[in-house]
Amino acid sequence: MPELKSVIARNIVALRKSANWTQAELALKLNYSDKAISKWERAESTPDVDVLKNMADLFQVPVSYFFEEHPKDVGVPELLAGKQQMRNRIIIALVSIAGLFAVATVLYVLSGLLQVTICDPSWMLYIYAIPPSLVLLLVFNSVWGPKKLNLAIITALIWTVLLAVFLSFHAPNRWMVFLIGIPAQVIVLLLIPVKPVKLGKLIRPWHKPPGNTI
Repeated sequence: MPELKSVIARNIVALRKSANWTQAELALKLNYSDKAISKWERAESTPDVDVLKNMADLFQVPVSYFFEEHPKDVGVPELLAGKQQMRNRIIIALVSIAGLFAVATVLYVLSGLLQVTICDPSWMLYIYAIPPSLVLLLVFNSVWGPKKLNLAIITALIWTVLLAVFLSFHAPNRWMVFLIGIPAQVIVLLLIPVKPVKLGKLIRPWHKPPGNTI
């Protein structure tokens, strides 16, 4: 692994050049001399934590950026754009989910103001909002996120649906609804080692080339 000083030095150079700043311009912004910047970039010395924090704020990257190696064929703007895109996606997902709970809150308030029974008790509206939120999360994660997380989301979806059903009824044996979750959970666990296979690979073993039949 390259020496940490060299990694920090290369990242400072890359960030400075991505901003089209000279060493003197960066030094002015950090209130340091351009000689200090030159030493950092030649890995002759390393800026302290406070300076790294100031540079991180200046370039809008996390402090950890300076300690990590980055692919040479991926420029700083691309890396920053990728991180910004991920943040935007997370925000979109959270806002969408928050919207569902906002609807539940509006219905809760209206049921109290208008003395209308939407569900009994009214706080169940928030329980009913959880499964649709997980469905939204599943959709967003299927499009943007790691597919392995889908199994955890599906698991949460199964049990929150069963919880909503359990709380909706007052039958003596309502606990039995959770028994449905056992085979459902087993199916989800069995899907973990399954890898997607192209249809052509499934069909090929059954296909016999002409002339080989007896």
